[in-house]
Amino acid sequence: MSPAQPSAPPGPTGPTGPRAQLPVTVVGIGADGWAGLPGGSRAALREADVLIGGPRQLALLPGECAGERVPWPSPLRPAVPGLLAAHAGRRVAVLASGDPMFHGIGRTLSEVLSVTLGTDAQRAGALRVLPHPSSVSYACARLGWPVEDTEVVTLVGRPAERLSAALYDGRRVLVLSAGAATPAEVAALLRDRGFGPSRMHVLEQLGGGERERRFEGIAQEWAEPAGDPLNVVAVECRRAPDAPRLGAVPGLPDTAYEHDGQLTKRHVRAATLAALAPAPGELLWDIGGGSGSIAVEWMRTHRSCRAVSVERDPARAERIGRNARALGVPGLRVVTGGAPGALAGLPVPDAVFIGGGLTVPGLLESCWDALPAGGRLVANTVTLESEALLAEWYRRLGGELVRLSVAHAVPVGGFTGWRQAMPVTQWVVTKDRPSRVATTGVPPAGISSAGLPAAGVPSAGVPAAGLPAAGLPAAGVPSAGVPSAGVPSAGVPSAGEER
Repeated sequence: MSPAQPSAPPGPTGPTGPRAQLPVTVVGIGADGWAGLPGGSRAALREADVLIGGPRQLALLPGECAGERVPWPSPLRPAVPGLLAAHAGRRVAVLASGDPMFHGIGRTLSEVLSVTLGTDAQRAGALRVLPHPSSVSYACARLGWPVEDTEVVTLVGRPAERLSAALYDGRRVLVLSAGAATPAEVAALLRDRGFGPSRMHVLEQLGGGERERRFEGIAQEWAEPAGDPLNVVAVECRRAPDAPRLGAVPGLPDTAYEHDGQLTKRHVRAATLAALAPAPGELLWDIGGGSGSIAVEWMRTHRSCRAVSVERDPARAERIGRNARALGVPGLRVVTGGAPGALAGLPVPDAVFIGGGLTVPGLLESCWDALPAGGRLVANTVTLESEALLAEWYRRLGGELVRLSVAHAVPVGGFTGWRQAMPVTQWVVTKDRPSRVATTGVPPAGISSAGLPAAGVPSAGVPAAGLPAAGLPAAGVPSAGVPSAGVPSAGVPSAGEER
């Protein structure tokens, strides 16, 4: 007979122990309160030991909901794990406005519980959601707008400038308000962005029966006083005739940006964003931000795209922030400092764009090392010194090396001719496997980093070391009449001033 096994030590009493076996129930509730809840939602609230919600939501419950009432603390999200742990083992019901999974507390609870459990909270049975019609559903029903054709922008806890990215002539937009002052803020933004002729509808206490109220007007004439804080603003977008037209794809007019000349111009910018290939949820490092145009248009491609713009000049860094707010992406993070030092501690990027400072020691190496497998790197330059550097990296890592030339028609006397802009050399490469390069300079000849061909052993179709591609001087060997590294020719920006 085998010896008796010692009993397992008692589990913790926090969210991962025995006290956390009961699921958290999230109940959506509308302005109509208890009367508008279906039977299942009422039963969950009656049976709860703990009722968590905002003061307004808790006040909607009748006395028959006898559970302990706990108002949400502020700030809310950091308090969620501790609050759930404090009530683990009790039947917890959380009140949410409308649909809890639509810009609501349901998402936060799902994320927190999933992290705590190490698995999907709903699949594990730790979270149960009982939705109620959202304010968006009510608003579209009142206005006769198809929900699937209506853009929704939330300003709850977010800056009003987010609305700018959704403004297109003829589009319908629903704005989830942060409070009573939101309609006036929306009207002011519409006027500032050239959409003053837009019609606004403010819908208050949606689903609240006799308490519902609706009023409307033109944004440029808006003078309504602040009303109920529980409101939604519906906007029928109309652009003023003299307002600039901004498209939905990269390549906004240069005039859309405030800049001091350090701007990736429109046509090159469109080609650069195409090479970067942003996808929803991805993060960009924009090195040498200049005016921030690459980062701004990366974020405009999808609301979940994120970007960090690194700019050493404080005045330009402030300008990047202003451009981001004006063009509807106030969430753009601006880091003031020089790369590569300023890159320390940044989240891992999905793509990196280098628009300036290519010849700074260690910059390319740091950016390449930071990329995960599948990450993209795009570098632009107009100087021969940086072009030679990109040619060497292209020889070692492959990718695509292209030269972009743009010419504009201009008057020539009584005729018209072409004015050529400075050509831009662009290197585009995808990291196909985890690898690192030497920490200073380009990897030395004959020493290959993981995944890199050794110097002197070119890939098919790539010139060997010392044998430059047609039209390109060998790295570090300037052609006659070409300035040596660090000595820019007249009118050509020095390293770090390429955009």
